[in-house]
Amino acid sequence: MSPQTTSKERLRLWLRMLRVTRQIEAELRERLRLQFDSTLPRFDVMAALQRHAEGLKMNELSRQLRVSNGNVTGIVNRLVEDGFIDRIAIEGDRRATRVCLTARGRDAFGEMAEAHEAWVSELLDGVTEDEAHHIGEVLHRLPAEPGAER
Repeated sequence: MSPQTTSKERLRLWLRMLRVTRQIEAELRERLRLQFDSTLPRFDVMAALQRHAEGLKMNELSRQLRVSNGNVTGIVNRLVEDGFIDRIAIEGDRRATRVCLTARGRDAFGEMAEAHEAWVSELLDGVTEDEAHHIGEVLHRLPAEPGAER
């Protein structure tokens, strides 16, 4: 293939990946809303905290989610109000707090995560296990960050 043909194929691939990603994301958002009265950003915050039992500082949480502190603060405030997250003062730093899931939050997230996994599996039903593995391997070769090494 010529470099121009390769470039066009890569562009078509990108547009297809973007379209599929947007469709799946929209469906997941709707299902989280309907089944759990939740949002994808709330799910993402809870997922990040599930991976860190000791909790995370707010700036660490923002960095992990790749969003601003302001975006995370509103979501965390609502999760605290709902009893899913606790704020813990950090000794020696009056301005910083650590947030972690409560027992109620871990239970709620467990239910959402189980449903989320089933939904993704259903939405990707036309892809076999081997195909999913192969596509994942191919995508893994791409840089995770723009300009990053492969």
